[in-house]
Amino acid sequence: MVPVATLPAAAILMGVGYWIDPTGWGGSNALAAFFIQSGSAIIDNMGVLFAVGVAYGMSKDKDGAAALAGFVGFLVLTTLCSPAAVAMIQKIPADQVPAAFGKIKNQFVGIMVGIIAAELYNRFSAVELPKALSFFSGRRLVPILTSFVMIVVAFIMMYIWPVVFDGLVNFGEQIQKLGSVGAGVYAFFNRLLIPVGLHHALNSVFWFDVAGINDIPNFLGGAQSIEAGKAVVGITGRYQAGFFPIMMFGLPGAALAIYHCARAENKAKVLGIMMAGAFAAFFTGITEPLEFSFMFVAPVLYVIHAILTGISVFIAASMQWIAGFGFSAGLVDMVLSSRNPLATHWYMLIPQGLVFFVIYYLVFRFTITKFNLMTPGRELAVAGSEEDGEDVNVSGNKDQDVTGLARQYVAAIGGSDNLTGIDACITRLRLTVKDSSQVNEALAKRLGATGVIRLNKTSVQIIVGFMAEKIANAMKTVGTVSASAPVAAPVTPAASVKPQAVPHAVSAATVAELLSPVTGEVVALEQVPDEAFASKAVGDGVAVKPTDKTVVSPAAGTVVKIFNTNHAFCLETEKGAEIVVHMGIDTVALNGQGFKRLVEEGAEVAAGQPVLEMDLDFLNANARSMISPVVCSNIDDFGGLVIKAQGHVIAGQTPLYEIKGK
Repeated sequence: MVPVATLPAAAILMGVGYWIDPTGWGGSNALAAFFIQSGSAIIDNMGVLFAVGVAYGMSKDKDGAAALAGFVGFLVLTTLCSPAAVAMIQKIPADQVPAAFGKIKNQFVGIMVGIIAAELYNRFSAVELPKALSFFSGRRLVPILTSFVMIVVAFIMMYIWPVVFDGLVNFGEQIQKLGSVGAGVYAFFNRLLIPVGLHHALNSVFWFDVAGINDIPNFLGGAQSIEAGKAVVGITGRYQAGFFPIMMFGLPGAALAIYHCARAENKAKVLGIMMAGAFAAFFTGITEPLEFSFMFVAPVLYVIHAILTGISVFIAASMQWIAGFGFSAGLVDMVLSSRNPLATHWYMLIPQGLVFFVIYYLVFRFTITKFNLMTPGRELAVAGSEEDGEDVNVSGNKDQDVTGLARQYVAAIGGSDNLTGIDACITRLRLTVKDSSQVNEALAKRLGATGVIRLNKTSVQIIVGFMAEKIANAMKTVGTVSASAPVAAPVTPAASVKPQAVPHAVSAATVAELLSPVTGEVVALEQVPDEAFASKAVGDGVAVKPTDKTVVSPAAGTVVKIFNTNHAFCLETEKGAEIVVHMGIDTVALNGQGFKRLVEEGAEVAAGQPVLEMDLDFLNANARSMISPVVCSNIDDFGGLVIKAQGHVIAGQTPLYEIKGK
């Protein structure tokens, strides 16, 4: 993302230049030439920008020595693999040098060099040489090592680069032969690869000079690209144009559908989130806030989004409604490209966008309601839970600064001892850890993360939104932080849990009487070894340590949610009390092992009706704790509760607590 972040500068400079002189590309106006040539200086050197930016961005502490190593490596490799050098080294005539070496200064090579330079920096930047050579120790050693490594890489590239280049060219040509259909296929995979970040690799083939397509630089070149034979009116830009209707109109339509499908009590919160995301998508073309709001909780919607994007790009390419961008397909880039001579019928992208707004709205709303998808605002309102999506500070201070939030994210990762590398892109924390299984996903989501991706044993990405870089920077300076999981507290003897009463609620009418959902021993909620439950952030109630395998419904009502891992369910009673029955602590990590559901979501159940069945032997051996909270998550809507149980309780028979009206 570091080198990609330079593209808006190129887009703005060249866009302003073509706005001033749309046909002469600066030949008729000195001021236009000034802007166009300034932007060209960036576009024409994207390869070295990738080498420097990737080396810097992937270095462990973002040091300039890594960027310098990337620059040195790029110079050495591209010089040794230049046509003249290849002819001299391989003792062949210049006209027999493969054409691939004339394209060695591209983004693909820049990315490769940047990765190698960053890895060398991360491994050797702390090396201490003998005293006589101490000046070259540490960071100063890295550019030297990089230059020597690039000699070896250049030797290898002399033999494999023509094969790699020809493969990329053939791939690009095959897509090009498909014409508008190929543009749509590309766009489909562009969106589909975003959750894992591999869309950048695909973009390099179609947007930059790797396979000869070079869509963005050729479009930004405008009349100059046309004259040089690099661009064709109606063709150049077809891998970009169809994104405008999606970014500016389609995704805002999806945002409106998500808002309209939210539960009434959550609509105010969802409105703020969706409006901010829709504005960012429309104005700048940055879509991550909206896409990440549903890609993990409703993957089917994301696949639909990818299909619709492919269709949009296909339509725009077929109709030759062309506009291009230097950063993303938002209003700013549309305005800047509108006077580019390669922009043909660009204004038709606006009515196309309005149609896609309606399509996205109708398709998303139908799919969400038809399949009861848990998009933002439709989940059971459990304050501070991973389903709520609220940016909650589990320590209780909702105005906590970034430093405090960063400390809690470090804790969620497994503490400083588990964290070995910190990075960020626009919306993601990109973290390197010793063991990704130690990441507390539930805590990360309570802190406000919308998703946690474990790429492998040592790589984790956490979706946190636009604060990613601030949080990452703060995480580097917070010092030593211990892991989040609290040490399991000793279970309070059942006899010490006294019946409690809420004085102002004693005389109020009883809204619901809850029976124990499982046979076992009562434990005070404050003694649950999980801060979210113990602090009553999730709701008020009590817990039970089970001694029997059957879990029943504590009251009559509707099972509105059963977790995919079957370790917990949410019940809504006839009078609106929302009950969370959570069997064990951190049992979500067992991925459903030890649990079997006996009813499905949406089922109407009677008090005492079996809902889950547990393998207690397995769970007691593998779960962190089997103390199971039973809480009313919306207790603030009522007058309080009166705890009735103590000691031993029997599933479906022993009253646990009463919920009182106001």
